[in-house]
Amino acid sequence: MRFSQEEKYEIIQLVEGSELGINRTLRELGIPKRTFYNWYGKYLEGGYHGLAPKKRLAKSQWNRIPDEIRNKVVEYALERPELSPRELAHSITDHKDYFISESSVYRILKSRGLITSPAYIVMQASNEFNDKTTRPNQMWQTDFTYFKIAGWGWYYLSTVLDDYSRFIVHWELCSNMKVEDVTRTIDNALEKTDLGNGMTPKLLSDNGSCYISSELSQYMEEKGMNHVRGRPYHPQTQGKIERYHRSMKNVVKLENYYLPGDLINRLEEFVEYYNNHRYHESLNNLTPADVYYGRGERILNQRKLTKIKTMKMRRKNHVLQTLNL
Repeated sequence: MRFSQEEKYEIIQLVEGSELGINRTLRELGIPKRTFYNWYGKYLEGGYHGLAPKKRLAKSQWNRIPDEIRNKVVEYALERPELSPRELAHSITDHKDYFISESSVYRILKSRGLITSPAYIVMQASNEFNDKTTRPNQMWQTDFTYFKIAGWGWYYLSTVLDDYSRFIVHWELCSNMKVEDVTRTIDNALEKTDLGNGMTPKLLSDNGSCYISSELSQYMEEKGMNHVRGRPYHPQTQGKIERYHRSMKNVVKLENYYLPGDLINRLEEFVEYYNNHRYHESLNNLTPADVYYGRGERILNQRKLTKIKTMKMRRKNHVLQTLNL
């Protein structure tokens, strides 16, 4: 499906007004930069009328997505309204054994009036470590964030996130932000991962009082763990866990909680979704669990095979339709 004159104009207006930057916005929309700037040049030269498509002879395209598949994409999207076109495309490829691109999903949903504007909030990444991690459990990021429970006061979420895979290794809802809360969280994370001596990860944190205390330093020494802290007043160093907290709160804080247990249940639901179902663009559109447990390469290879099979099937169907004309 090709973009109409009105759709091109709407996309240009959306990109011009986006706070995410041109490249990021175009990636989320599934629009190649070259295509967008081609439209934009015509728009600057001829205004809205410059976006009108040129008349061309009708021509059947072998790679056109069949109407039956288009309808299934719409049904799949309606059943999963929380997924973006990017996430829907990879979910269909993984679970329906049919390749479809992100831009195709976007255009199909747009044509049915199911997309009005990007429904996402992104925290800009900045200043990551030069020496990036190369495997799971090489370095963990940890931090606190807070929630207020009506009638109970403030509670603090302590989280351990694997730097390489973004997998949430462990989390706990605490009534304080003390050293013992940090050490208990790390102890439980180490117990879950069952890491032996010499395999303990490096720990990255900010400069909160519980992280710079001598008690924590002694604990880290006993565990044989190295501890690095981000530069003061520069939270981007812990950007991955900061972005996780931002994404998590955008969902979890939509509700009011009156008991700690209610909040814990909601956090459990979100962490399960985040670890096992949420496709991360920075992880080649794999889930954190896929990367953490070493399934990523197999899934990416399967996606390539699915794409090849889908393209062959579309070409074959096109030839059969042409012969029947």
